[in-house]
Amino acid sequence: VQLQASGGGLVQPGGSLRLSCVASGITLSMYKMGWYRQAPGSQRELVALIDNPGGTTYNEPVKGRFTISRDNAKNTVQLQMNTLKPEDTAVYYCSARSRYVNRSYWGQGTLVTVSS
Repeated sequence: VQLQASGGGLVQPGGSLRLSCVASGITLSMYKMGWYRQAPGSQRELVALIDNPGGTTYNEPVKGRFTISRDNAKNTVQLQMNTLKPEDTAVYYCSARSRYVNRSYWGQGTLVTVSS
């Protein structure tokens, strides 16, 4: 199983980025997908979750700015991030949690840096 995250980079405050996670080795429709992030010196925290069908959950700091979506046919999940703030700087991780058994997978992370 692989979760390949991409789309991170350096962006100015107020800018946008779109993260993508491509899953292989699993059937995406059987998993609840999520994005988490970990800033330097901090614990990993939830950013957003999306179930199947697409019920969503967002952590309070990103509500109204970030949007999580999924495409089961393409085995991908995206995170559209708008109005980025310096405090959004972190390594962002894609996760997959089975809806049926106690099994989870993590991607390798992609770095997002928000700075002028």
